[in-house]
Amino acid sequence: MGESDAALLLTRRLEVAPAEGAAGALPSLRLALSADERTRLRGHRRSLCGRDLLLQLERGSPLRPGEWLVGAIGEPAVCVEAAPEPLLAVRSSDPLALLQAAYHLGNRHVALEIGPSELRLLWDPVLAHLLEHRGLQLLRIEASFLPEAGAYGAGNEHAHSHSHSHSHSHGHSQAPAHNSDPASAALP
Repeated sequence: MGESDAALLLTRRLEVAPAEGAAGALPSLRLALSADERTRLRGHRRSLCGRDLLLQLERGSPLRPGEWLVGAIGEPAVCVEAAPEPLLAVRSSDPLALLQAAYHLGNRHVALEIGPSELRLLWDPVLAHLLEHRGLQLLRIEASFLPEAGAYGAGNEHAHSHSHSHSHSHGHSQAPAHNSDPASAALP
């Protein structure tokens, strides 16, 4: 196997973009990944020009569009991009209806990109049907998907097992007890 056939091994993330125009600098490569693919930090991928890439990055936060990956000195740097994906754009002239939709989708653990006047989620005909019956405007689009990191994703490497067994409850089926006197509520 020739050197050009070998996968480019990527082992580190750069804090800043590599210096352009540096003497002897190699052209950079582009790596378009879906939101799900950006969470997997190991394995074979292909750059947009078809170069075989092997990711062996330390476990941690998902890759971010605009982030740079490098391997050995003298090898090209790789810029991560968000690949276009089939999405559902959800809109409403009523901000409360959009908030309620976000609540219901979050309760189903649906990955969401939240904008000031729109929600975006991966295309799903069942969820489209549910949202349509809530009176929301829906639009199928092909675009990059940048979902919220969630409670455990913002720079936090806390592993969270999410089992829905009867011995573990985090509020899906139990409403909080209401008390007319907030000062008398028991604290844990």
